[in-house]
Amino acid sequence: MRCPPGSELRDAVWAALGTVLDPELDEPITELDFVESCTVSEHAATGAAEVVATVVLRLPTFFCAPNFSFLMVADAFDAVAAVPGVTRAEVTLADHHASAEINGGVAAQAGFVGSFGEEAGAELDELREQFLRKAALAGQDRVARPLVDAGAGPDELAALTLGSVPPSPELNRLRERRAAIGMAHGDDAPLLVQADGSRVTAAQVPLHLRRARLQRIGIETNGEYCKSLLKTRYAGAGV
Repeated sequence: MRCPPGSELRDAVWAALGTVLDPELDEPITELDFVESCTVSEHAATGAAEVVATVVLRLPTFFCAPNFSFLMVADAFDAVAAVPGVTRAEVTLADHHASAEINGGVAAQAGFVGSFGEEAGAELDELREQFLRKAALAGQDRVARPLVDAGAGPDELAALTLGSVPPSPELNRLRERRAAIGMAHGDDAPLLVQADGSRVTAAQVPLHLRRARLQRIGIETNGEYCKSLLKTRYAGAGV
């Protein structure tokens, strides 16, 4: 359920939520329908009006992993709080076994460890990078697959750079994932790269693309499964 239309600020809040990804599925929470409600309201405050953006998120199951859940709520809070004109962001997660810990920790900006104490082994930066790297690998298949289908061979594919392939939303997405993990993403960067950023050789192309395709299929299959769970869980609630 998106923010009601009719206001540039509401649209800006919704656009900000569209930048927040489910780390495992590599899709925006808005497209996954993880936003249960989103409102922007004005309240009287001491000396000035306060503009409050209130967002409630929902997930496919009551037991979705707390670390992934925390990342999405915290990222949504940061994204909404950064929208010009919003003076206060209230972002919460509903219908989850760890809602109290997640909502309290995000509101206090306490981090994952501060929210879960001894149950949390560490903050989630490493986990986030791990899934971004998986998304970057899957993205290579998305960009290269049409070229393979058109007859491009290993030698040609190994020589390609990001600037030499046709522009597409998938190419932009791949650049964004690489940028997020500090990997080369300019026009001169190779299209096919190993985990350490080194160029894939022609001899390595077939195996590398098989791995990239398996990663993509895994992410997309998991995404469809989660969407199905969400639809079943909230049947009749506008999903």
